[in-house]
Amino acid sequence: MLRGAPFEDPAYLPSRLPSSYNPMHTFELPKGADKHYRQQFADMYFLRLAQLKEAVRQKAQDAWSDFKLGNEQARFVDRVLDVRQGELCWVIGTVYIEMGLKPNILDDIAKEHWIAAPPSRATYKSTNDAMMLEDESGRLRLTGAITNSSTNDDSYSYVTGCVLAALGTEQADGAFHVLATQWADLPRQPQRWERDDSALAMAKKPVPQRKSEKRKGESGKLAIVSGLEITGTEDDDVPLDLFIEYLTCESGGPPDQTPRTKFSRLLIAGNSLSHSSPILSREDFAAARKAGKQKHYGYDSSAYNASPSERLDDFLAQILPTVPVTLLPGASDPANVALPQQPLHPALFPKSRHYANPPASSNETREGLDSVTNPWEGDIEGWRVVGSGGQNVDDLMKYVSLGSVGALDVMEFMLRWRCIAPTAPDTLWCYPFQDDDPLIVKDCPHIYIVGNQAEFAKRVITGPAGQRVLLIAVPRFSQTRQVVVLDLESLEVEKVAFDVRG
Repeated sequence: MLRGAPFEDPAYLPSRLPSSYNPMHTFELPKGADKHYRQQFADMYFLRLAQLKEAVRQKAQDAWSDFKLGNEQARFVDRVLDVRQGELCWVIGTVYIEMGLKPNILDDIAKEHWIAAPPSRATYKSTNDAMMLEDESGRLRLTGAITNSSTNDDSYSYVTGCVLAALGTEQADGAFHVLATQWADLPRQPQRWERDDSALAMAKKPVPQRKSEKRKGESGKLAIVSGLEITGTEDDDVPLDLFIEYLTCESGGPPDQTPRTKFSRLLIAGNSLSHSSPILSREDFAAARKAGKQKHYGYDSSAYNASPSERLDDFLAQILPTVPVTLLPGASDPANVALPQQPLHPALFPKSRHYANPPASSNETREGLDSVTNPWEGDIEGWRVVGSGGQNVDDLMKYVSLGSVGALDVMEFMLRWRCIAPTAPDTLWCYPFQDDDPLIVKDCPHIYIVGNQAEFAKRVITGPAGQRVLLIAVPRFSQTRQVVVLDLESLEVEKVAFDVRG
């Protein structure tokens, strides 16, 4: 039951719809000694190519099996080094973009350590960029039609890390002139409730009655917010309080409250806290130590502000009695920087951690606080959902010309390339996976959510086998005061604003 005002008849209050929630643990890293960084990052590219090569080969075979140029039939070449000059062929490999504006760790090491790091760039793209296709045997420089044909925009091409097939011929200068390209496209999409029903069938259990009722149209709504960027100051109070009252049905009267009882879950897609104090430069740190304002070890009240995390804890503690929460970390949150970011530590939430779920090994429905990874994958009301805090989209946007594409375009290409972070580990920090790359999209999601974008946007894309995916770009709440509401039955999307500014 929802909380009500004092002296109000409890039977008058509407009931909250339960949340059918089955998280997956796709992006959880090994624990303890099993997590190490001794392996090479290059293994990720070879692993990605090995896992996607067959799907790309099949797509290229279907497209080019009858392709002829003049009297010459196009043939498949297994390795890039087997390409011969003047022969019409197609080859599969991993894209690498040589970009002069891209950060280079070797250049940083070669410089003296006390030189300040260069400022972050809005784009890595320049006129001198070169695209290459590589596999285990070597690299092949590409020229010609190497732009993404579906964009019809010459300013946008592929990015480092995506796997594709290129059709063309090798020129006298050693470059491979590309006539056309193919990628893997969307993988198989599971049916709604497929994973839940499979688990019940293996356990020889009947389908619960409540699930059967939901399939007749009783699924709730998912509230999605990102970029709360809580600072702990009074500037946060009014918008957050309005949002809390909206979710918990404490605003308005019964006619307004009843539709909101259909909220079955809140998903927070990263950047819940504002950036912490920046790391001091070597000169400022030395000056602070000399003045006695900086400590080497122990608690330093001048360098730590607990107000943001305390305000976030209060925010969650007020919501959790009525609405379960899935919490993803983001770039500004106190989590590891490299993807996949691991769940925020429960020590940050002394009040709301009492609502935390059982250990991650449990597959039971979770009705409290579920602190998860970024990216995250799971089933909500039977729909396969993939969520991200937005770092993957922000980094990929730096590979394109400013203003040429939007967040939804980038999200679509990630799914069609079957990799939700193709630029990792090249320019996006990432754990060096060796045996399996969880960033590869193995099952096509029904819903793909990316947080911390400049504005709200949505799109439905379709695949070659009838797949339908809803793409949602969630705006930063701290800047737009907007929340996204998703109807989990009809998959209709709307935005709700809590702007109190004049």
